Amino acid sequence: MYDLTADLDEEVLPGTNILISGPPLTGKRSLALDILATGVEKGEGAIIVTTKDSATRVLEDFARRTEYEGRPVAVVDCVTRQQGVGEVREDKRIKYTSSPVDMTGIGIKLSEFLQAFHQDQGISHNRIMVHSLSTLLMYADLQTVFRFLHVFTGRIQSVDGLGVFCIDSSSHDDQAMNTLTQLFDGVIRMSEDEPPEVRLQQ
Repeated sequence: MYDLTADLDEEVLPGTNILISGPPLTGKRSLALDILATGVEKGEGAIIVTTKDSATRVLEDFARRTEYEGRPVAVVDCVTRQQGVGEVREDKRIKYTSSPVDMTGIGIKLSEFLQAFHQDQGISHNRIMVHSLSTLLMYADLQTVFRFLHVFTGRIQSVDGLGVFCIDSSSHDDQAMNTLTQLFDGVIRMSEDEPPEVRLQQ
């Protein structure tokens, strides 16, 4: 089982994919990072796919939650190369895709990290975060993103991982939200004035 965070007091089965949904500035990214940090402190792996912030920024934020040096924490950075910051080199902790549009590349980089953690290091529990699906939907149509997520969530399920995906609910119509929500085993709804509302299909 995976416990989410101390505040949420929920446990989910291995292979679960959760959507964190809410308007801007309601703490979706922060909650997702907390969920991954909770696992890292127990010796679990953490893989962060970022389509909004650079790997450097993500790791700085993650370090405020838990010490990650020497631990299985990795980032798939879909931002830095698109910004043309110059030559960036991959290492054991950071891999790059050309842009958030490169969904094939995102899937490949995730698989490489999962193999490194799961098969090479024998880490059986891995948490994967994607921030944010809204960025993917800016660059690609709903069906493309749906197909990508169908494969991506299936990959997490197949390795008994825990997937946590953030989306800005106010940026998409009901059809898009309903279409994507059906791919997930549960939804955490965030709002400005209320605590997170957790709905799990277990």
